[in-house]
Order: sequence, then structure tokens, then C-alpha cells
Amino acid sequence: MLVQEFRTGVVPPAERWDLWQDVATRTHVPTLMRSGRSDDFEATMRVLPLGDLQIAELDLPHLDTVRTPRVIRRFDPEFLQINCHLSGDGMLVQDGTEGVFGAGQLIVADTSLPYDVRINRTSRRSTTVVVSMPRARLRLPPRAVRRLLAVPLTVDHGMGGALYRWLADVARRADEFTEADAPALASVTTDLLASVLGRCVDSEDALPPESRRRALRTRIRDFIDRNLGDPSLSPATVAAAHGISVRHLHQLFAAEGEAPAAWIRHRRLERCRRDLADPRLRGRSVQAIAARWGFTDAATFSRVFRRAYGMTPTDHRHHHTGRDR
Repeated sequence: MLVQEFRTGVVPPAERWDLWQDVATRTHVPTLMRSGRSDDFEATMRVLPLGDLQIAELDLPHLDTVRTPRVIRRFDPEFLQINCHLSGDGMLVQDGTEGVFGAGQLIVADTSLPYDVRINRTSRRSTTVVVSMPRARLRLPPRAVRRLLAVPLTVDHGMGGALYRWLADVARRADEFTEADAPALASVTTDLLASVLGRCVDSEDALPPESRRRALRTRIRDFIDRNLGDPSLSPATVAAAHGISVRHLHQLFAAEGEAPAAWIRHRRLERCRRDLADPRLRGRSVQAIAARWGFTDAATFSRVFRRAYGMTPTDHRHHHTGRDR
């Protein structure tokens, strides 16, 4: 397990602020911090180290963080810090720009330039996912990236939505990953960030072709997961939704030894298997669960389910129901 978790609640209230400052300095970069809750600073940090890239989820009350020229001279890893805000609000001032951000937005800071971050100006608590990575890793023109500093970017649709859901999911499931997963997690995160930020500065063409392909594959899989219940979902509709040919779609999946139709069927079967084993859904028929995830023909569903899992949907449900009881 890669994830490292820190909770200030493990020490008495009077010691929590000092513990937070120590942990934040060691896991991120040195800053000057202040908080209106320093007398009882209850916060949680989960850090997922992925080589030279790090993903951290922070849940905390009011916090002001300032990085001054003097602090920068003391230590600067030349990193970008990309903050994906899941809840709460905040403000970032850097390089002459002041950006107010909230849930569903992304905001970028550069550790080499002074900044002032204020979390929870009006809300009680915030949850944010912070990606820390070397500037050079992003492979975008430095001048273009600098134009994005402290500019709130809404990530609620398209590639931005895929990035938002990716970061939220990785943070939520951080304890499931092992060291073997680190390179792939870092690569996908970098590609998605580069694609989203590149589009914002019209620099996506500067990305390496393989990075663009990986980012597109991630976006397509996210689209498929969000539309599994649509019976009309098919390679043709997926390709049309992303402005590519069906042949190109097959080439993207073939690079990972898969086929789009098989992937759609696999994801539908996985959702059905999960629902059939859920004791809260015992009152829902097998056919209703199948239809919920896009299977319109009961006989076809039963056949492909048995081929995939070695038992019928009904047997699978009885097996899990009996174990639950």
C-alpha cells in the first residue's frame, strides 16, 4: 500500500496545529501558515507518492498559506501544484492574478513564484486534491502555463470532467494501489493534466502523440462508464461522441489488447454483478438489474454472464445472499 495518511486528531487539540505545519512542510513545500482554528486544527491528509509526482487529498478548516521570496530561496523544487477543489472555497493570488475558486474547479500555482492561498474564506471546511509535479514533466510551453497561474478552471465536462473524476477517484481509492501501479497512475494523471491545461492555452498540439492518445482513451472510458445504462451505447456512438472514426476507436483499444464492444460488455457485466450481490437490491429482479445497465434481452444477458463468471445471474445472487445471511 502506497498511501500515507496523517490525522491531526491523533494528538491533543493544543498540539494539532504544530503537527499540521510539520507534516505539510515535509510532504509539500515550506510556507508560512496561519489559521483561525489553530487552537484546535482538525485536519486529514492522504498522500499518494508516485515517483516525482504526488497526489494528496486534504480535508481541513480555515487555512492561509503564504510562500514568500525568502521561503522560495530556502527551498524550491520547481514544481507546479494543481489544486482540484472538491468542496468548500478559496482564493489564490500569484503573479499579479487573483483567482477565487470553488468546488468543481482547478487552479494552478508555481512553487518558484510567491503566492498567497486562502482556504475556506466563507465555508467551514474544504476537501481538495493537490497534484504536485515538476514543471518539466508537463511538457507544455512555460509561458503558456504561466498564463494559467491563479486562473480558476471549471472542470465539469469533457476532458476536464474526466480529469476531475479521475483525481477524485484516485484520492478516494488511494489505499488500493501498490508500487506496481505508480508509473501508470503518474502517466495517466500527467497526460490528463497536460491535455486539459493544453486546451486552455491552445497548446494541446505541443503534447507528444502518445500522451494525447492515452488522454483520449481515458476520456472515452469515462464516457462509457457514464453511459452504460443506455442500450444504444456502441462503438459507433462512442466514436461519434468523440469526433473520431470507429476504426480509430478500435486502434485506440487495440493498443491495450482490447476491443471497444468487449470493453462495454465487460463494464456492464461488472455493474450487474455488483448489483446482484448488493443486499439492498434484493427486491429488484435480475431482469431489472440487467436492463439498468443496458442489457435489453434477458436470455442474452444470462448467457454472457454465465460465460464470464461461471454461474447464472440468479446463482450469483443466491450465493452472495446466502453468504450475507
